Amino acid sequence: MNVSGGDGSGTAPSDMIFEPILENGVFRFDCSVEHRKAAFPSVSFKNCKDREAPIPSHILPAFTPTYSLLQDQQVVTFEFSPGTSFYGTGEVGGQLERTGKRVFTWNTDAWGYGSGTTSLYQSHPWVLAVLPTGETLGVLADTTRKCEIDLRKEGVIRIISPPSYPIITFGPFSTPTTVLQSLSHAVGTIFMPPKWALGYHQCRWSYMSDKRVAEIAKTFRDKKIPSDVIWMDIDYMDGFRCFTFDKERFPDPSALAKHLHNNGFKAIWMLDPGIKQEEGFDVYDSGSTNDVWVKRADGKPFIGEVWPGPCVFPDYTNSKARSWWANLVKDFISNGVDGIWNDMNEPAVFKVVTKTMPENNIHRGDNELGGVQNHSHYHNVYGMLMARSTYEGMELADTNKRPFVLTRAGFIGSQRYAATWTGDNLSTWEHLHMSISMVLQLGLSGQPLSGPDIGGFAGNATPRLFGRWMGVGAMFPFCRGHSEAGTDNHEPWSFGEECEEVCRAALRRRYQLLPHFYTLFYIAHTTGAPVAAPIFFADPKDPRLRTVENAFLLGSLLIHTSTLSNQGSHELQPVLPKGTWLRFDFEDSHPDLPTLYLQGGSIIALGPPHLHVGESSLSDDLTLLVSLDENGKAVGLLFEDDGDGYGYREGRYLITHYIAERQSSIVTVKIFKTEGEWQRPKRRIHIQLLLGGGAMLDAWGMDGETIQIQMPSESEISALISTSNERFTLHMENTKLIPEKEMLHGQKGMELSREPVELNSGDWRLNIVPWIGGRILSMTHVPSGVQWLHSRIEMSGYEEYSGTEYRSAGCTEEYNVIERDLEQAGEEESLIVEGDVGGGLVLRRKIAIPKDNPRLVQIASSIEARSVGAGSGGFSRLVCLRVHPTFCLMHPTESFVSFTSIDGTKHEVWPDSGEQLYQGNNLPHGEWMLVDKSLNLGLVNRFDVSQVFKCFIHWDCGTVNLELWSEDRPVSKESPLKIEHEYEVTSFP
Repeated sequence: MNVSGGDGSGTAPSDMIFEPILENGVFRFDCSVEHRKAAFPSVSFKNCKDREAPIPSHILPAFTPTYSLLQDQQVVTFEFSPGTSFYGTGEVGGQLERTGKRVFTWNTDAWGYGSGTTSLYQSHPWVLAVLPTGETLGVLADTTRKCEIDLRKEGVIRIISPPSYPIITFGPFSTPTTVLQSLSHAVGTIFMPPKWALGYHQCRWSYMSDKRVAEIAKTFRDKKIPSDVIWMDIDYMDGFRCFTFDKERFPDPSALAKHLHNNGFKAIWMLDPGIKQEEGFDVYDSGSTNDVWVKRADGKPFIGEVWPGPCVFPDYTNSKARSWWANLVKDFISNGVDGIWNDMNEPAVFKVVTKTMPENNIHRGDNELGGVQNHSHYHNVYGMLMARSTYEGMELADTNKRPFVLTRAGFIGSQRYAATWTGDNLSTWEHLHMSISMVLQLGLSGQPLSGPDIGGFAGNATPRLFGRWMGVGAMFPFCRGHSEAGTDNHEPWSFGEECEEVCRAALRRRYQLLPHFYTLFYIAHTTGAPVAAPIFFADPKDPRLRTVENAFLLGSLLIHTSTLSNQGSHELQPVLPKGTWLRFDFEDSHPDLPTLYLQGGSIIALGPPHLHVGESSLSDDLTLLVSLDENGKAVGLLFEDDGDGYGYREGRYLITHYIAERQSSIVTVKIFKTEGEWQRPKRRIHIQLLLGGGAMLDAWGMDGETIQIQMPSESEISALISTSNERFTLHMENTKLIPEKEMLHGQKGMELSREPVELNSGDWRLNIVPWIGGRILSMTHVPSGVQWLHSRIEMSGYEEYSGTEYRSAGCTEEYNVIERDLEQAGEEESLIVEGDVGGGLVLRRKIAIPKDNPRLVQIASSIEARSVGAGSGGFSRLVCLRVHPTFCLMHPTESFVSFTSIDGTKHEVWPDSGEQLYQGNNLPHGEWMLVDKSLNLGLVNRFDVSQVFKCFIHWDCGTVNLELWSEDRPVSKESPLKIEHEYEVTSFP
């Protein structure tokens, strides 16, 4: 049946048909009955049959989308009133509120991504729309295929993907929490994590031996810094072969695991999907015998290059392959493995421009997943199905322990099997800020157990950046430090005593809050509510709260931090929801730590600051933090169980509901309800009644007893609050921010001791690092939201060289800022930099956004002779000005370079063409364009053909270089080499 849109000419927009499914307020929309029948099974739903079964309901949908079929795409549109705010879309960089953004669901190995990167490691075709009234609607495009989610127009959701796929809506309901709970009834809730998984995790690519791992563990304990888990990255393996251990560096993994366990640590080990193609390697031989590999279009196993070299890939869409993998995992666990880390499972493939396997590869999927399909159908769920197989293998290994799996790639619904992290981020203040919104977006998309690589994965954090990141990172649902090979050490003690003390305090906070975290995860597991949520969840009607990105909620606890390098959280005025919010701390206030507030009407439970979860016991003293509302009441609950296993499913747990009430001058705290079969442990309970400004009243008793607190008079309370505020202010004035150490030139990490220069005018926002090659780090086209260029600090981006050799002088030298003009002060916003490239030569560059045509970025570069010796006749060595920009390919298979050469020949240069050099009459006639068909955008580069002698195209993994070369000759003061060129973005219908 052909329901694709016929000749591609398109159909007029029409209302979609609907039927109620799952529960009241949930609707399935399809283009037609034929489209409904043609839709593939749901992979996101925990029970795919729920999507196919209509239910009786008298409720009609509040919003009906329209659809049209255009060029073999199904285009679905929702329109809402102005003032509607958009969230969700899963793992995405950039701003929290998503209006103005466009993303593409295509799992991508996105090392060093930026705020404008349109495809990251996970796919969540899901939008949470908060209406002006605070009512909230959830929209799910239930397709595994590449999907464009276009939110660039206010109040409009536009979804584009190949037909046929249904749209599932949830609500509108009165609160966003209710929508997420309803979503969880479809796609499932987070697995119940073992309690140790909520502690601090320490990771590195890589701890290179078991001795180094033991040393890291010992240092945590010696320094009394709380931690529960140490991770083994890929170098523990024998030649990167999965399920093996290097015989010299990790000769006895069971003994290492025993040592770690004896010291209160768990051990987590990495497993990638790529299996080394090597006869005699038992995993490869077994997989080949069982015929579990992904196939090429011709039926032979697909072979792609990854860490071990040539690799084959298990076809996790097939139950036989999943069972084969799960049994390998089961055996692997016997080495003392406590958790498994699934990486590279987008799946990532090296040495190809798409960074993944061909879309025409064949998967022999189970019928309930969609049957036999090509890779373009299953690409986005490959990582989720790998995580599922790993989770099931851990279940096979020990039915009395909860599995813990971390996955890089995922799909909506993958929270049923795995936690996630936000991938290979950068050690920058921008990424610190962005990590908050990224964790929140994942939570708003059904995945509550996530966090970033604290301190940043790529690059070197400074002491202040690392300490600040640990301060807020210790409050994220998943808390792990991780760093890249070749960077400085990034353990909490690696940045000096001040940073170490802040990290210790931050993690002590986390461990005291573990009873609260664990309770929140039980609620998330049983109801689908988020663990970390944006602060507008406290009052969805309040528009002030909808764009706050430096604060978030953990239940009734509000975390407020500063992501500005020169300001502590106490120096920023927090935006708080209406009602009572009382500040408190653990007598540990510091400018680099977040400020904590507890909502009026709430009670949360705290525990002692143990060094690891294994030190805790049910007989520990329990602290209840109480914040009364304006009516003098507060409630809260605490969930307790063994911290592992499945006894909680059979009633072996204790849920305690506490209540506090003020009557006259007496506050009474007591239990008003319990659930579960567990007996209450005999333990002391410490009541801390918050008054405001950090002031509190203390009382002690036994848990289960009624405890009463005598309230002081109003004047005494005011005096207590005033004194506490004064003490806090004085303490903060006398406590300095962690120093930003100034690095020596050439020392690793020096690049982060300064802030990039930003040009932000017209259509463009550019970040430039003058001190390393005058490099342009990023070029973002503001109207389209596309980051055409994004790089790490010390390489790639926009570079220029002074010779024909790759990375010759010019790309790493320190440049001086000669002139900096702001738009309001002159005709244009511009920056002029110069760098000494040796031999009496300088490379000079002016980068400008002209005021009379702000659609352009203009770059005028030159190699000039400044002090060439007289003995050379005033002429320099042979030089060539080589302009070397590295542009990001958002959609590699749909990108090409287009130009007309001087001789009139038209060219379309696609990634499979490899390197191409053009000169003479084949040279582009003054301009060429990088086209992205998926975005319907082109980046035009115009230049003066009298200055450019060669144009060079080089395709790489997810990038392309469009190089301009001058002639190759000596220069004098009178005869510099110049290339003047410009960039502009143009759109297509």
